[in-house]
Amino acid sequence: MNYTANTYYFDYENPVINNITKDFKHLNSKQKIIESLYIKIRDNWRYTPFNIGLTKAHFKASTIAKKTDGHCIDKAILYITCLRAFNIPARLHLAKVSNHIATERLEKIIGTNELAPHGLVDVFYNKKWVKCSPAFNIELCKLYNVDVLDFDGTNDAVLQEYNKDDHKFMTYIEDYGHFEDVPFNFIKATFQKNYPKLYEQFKDKTEMSL
Repeated sequence: MNYTANTYYFDYENPVINNITKDFKHLNSKQKIIESLYIKIRDNWRYTPFNIGLTKAHFKASTIAKKTDGHCIDKAILYITCLRAFNIPARLHLAKVSNHIATERLEKIIGTNELAPHGLVDVFYNKKWVKCSPAFNIELCKLYNVDVLDFDGTNDAVLQEYNKDDHKFMTYIEDYGHFEDVPFNFIKATFQKNYPKLYEQFKDKTEMSL
């Protein structure tokens, strides 16, 4: 499998992506690139679970880059694309999670605190794959009193199980595995299975703002 390929979704040859990666070309180590790009994606696109797309165009990295916020899958795609621009192998990892803090609006809209699919990133560095989640920007972590996730390619950095007050924060329910490219049909099918009413309501729209 080719985890450094430029694809329809991971379109790192697009000028919009080049405009991001050009600021990191002076770095002289892959580890520094992994760490610096992670912070860039984590903190410069605000996380929101309420804007969800069900079209192929929504999941293009160059489309995501033009926005100011993104869903966890969106931010994962953007990070993967930027890493691949530096020939660093990276792939999308999907899971099902439940959120236990500040879920009132989410549960009112979708009827549950479970999010599926949830997007993470697998990065191949120093002869091994490691997981990370660039989803929660630093401001959001402070708001929910959660430790900010850092990542330098050496160890897994996935969403925290507890916040600083030792309250349950995130639970990983199911692992859907990793993907060489964005599995658009799988994402749609998973969304439809978990949120059938929302899917029928928004399936023909370019983007959903919940």
